[in-house]
Amino acid sequence: MLYYFFEFLEKNYQIPGASLFTYISFRTAAATILSLLISTIFGKKIIKFLKHKQIGESIRNLGLSGQSKKKGTPTMGGLIIILATLIPVLLFSKLQNIYIILLIVSLLWMGLIGFIDDYIKLFKNDKNGLRGKYKITGQLILGIVVGLTLFFHPEVTVKEHNFNKLGDHVATLEYKTTKTTIPFVKDNVFEYSDLITWIHPELESYTWLIFVVFVVLIISAVSNGSNLTDGLDGLAAGTSAIIILTLGVFTWVSGNIIFSDYLNIMYIPRVGEITIFIGAFVGALVGFLWYNTFPAQVFMGDTGSLTIGGIIAVIAISVRKEWLIPLICGIFLIENLSVIIQVFYFKYTRRKFGVGKRVFLMSPLHHHFQKKGYHESKIVTRFWIVGIFLAIISIITLKIR
Repeated sequence: MLYYFFEFLEKNYQIPGASLFTYISFRTAAATILSLLISTIFGKKIIKFLKHKQIGESIRNLGLSGQSKKKGTPTMGGLIIILATLIPVLLFSKLQNIYIILLIVSLLWMGLIGFIDDYIKLFKNDKNGLRGKYKITGQLILGIVVGLTLFFHPEVTVKEHNFNKLGDHVATLEYKTTKTTIPFVKDNVFEYSDLITWIHPELESYTWLIFVVFVVLIISAVSNGSNLTDGLDGLAAGTSAIIILTLGVFTWVSGNIIFSDYLNIMYIPRVGEITIFIGAFVGALVGFLWYNTFPAQVFMGDTGSLTIGGIIAVIAISVRKEWLIPLICGIFLIENLSVIIQVFYFKYTRRKFGVGKRVFLMSPLHHHFQKKGYHESKIVTRFWIVGIFLAIISIITLKIR
């Protein structure tokens, strides 16, 4: 909103400083600062409100050290993250940008699913919360909407530079494609249509169906991974901030024609506007960490964890870096895998030997280390370090061919 106001002032009155709002870097910085202020200042008031309404976490006895002390800690703190992200985005971004529209819809939709889940747990006294099939349905709906929009919307395009044999720039072509970035292969390019056109070239018209299926799977996997990671004070918020910052680097260079040309990567017009959303989201996560680090004054709940996962997935798909998710979101991946391995191995050994055995002392993986006697602050810090390491490797892939 402020963008359009200052654009009007610049065009009609040439007021000094109004032109700053034309720069993505300035608006990103402003969105980050504002979201940080909202999450830290108003976050405290939201926490007091949640305490007043007795919206506190009830803890299952898992035999973990310090677990009983967390009983009654306010939950649904994901509302802080959502509000601290939404307000700066509405103020500083171009609201007609298709990527911003998709991210706002994703933020509110996944926030709603998480809110309903937390509400059922807290006020209906149902520990299972929202049934799994309804969560999956919600993720499915979002995946279909995001997939179809990115595939068919005319403003979702890429630009490529054409050069002659002498290396001189000839033309820049903007066109629609399902090309995406895939690491560690020649040219770093993968085309979704290749998955079916090898059968018959005429099947290319069904590429949209393949693309939508992948989008649904990615959103479901990342949001569930984020949900599983939210088990220790500061773990999900800190890890997610690192992931979002990494995606911010990809978004910045992919949306800048100079950087994308220099790095020889795909230039995606209009995607740079996502940087403002990323700035607001990082500010909200860091501000939330102010209250969520050990010992936590508030938990994000599914309102926050499902929202974070959904946003990460949509950003990665939008900047065509979804095949880097196993690397960028490596923490989410190992948390997911630890649960899958634990359940599969337990069922397998029980069926074969009559007694179920476990690979880990407890899953997800962070609880395994708790069982081994590590303090949760040490576990969280080490997970952050691993996340930073994975982020650096992900960024390096920009130049690996």
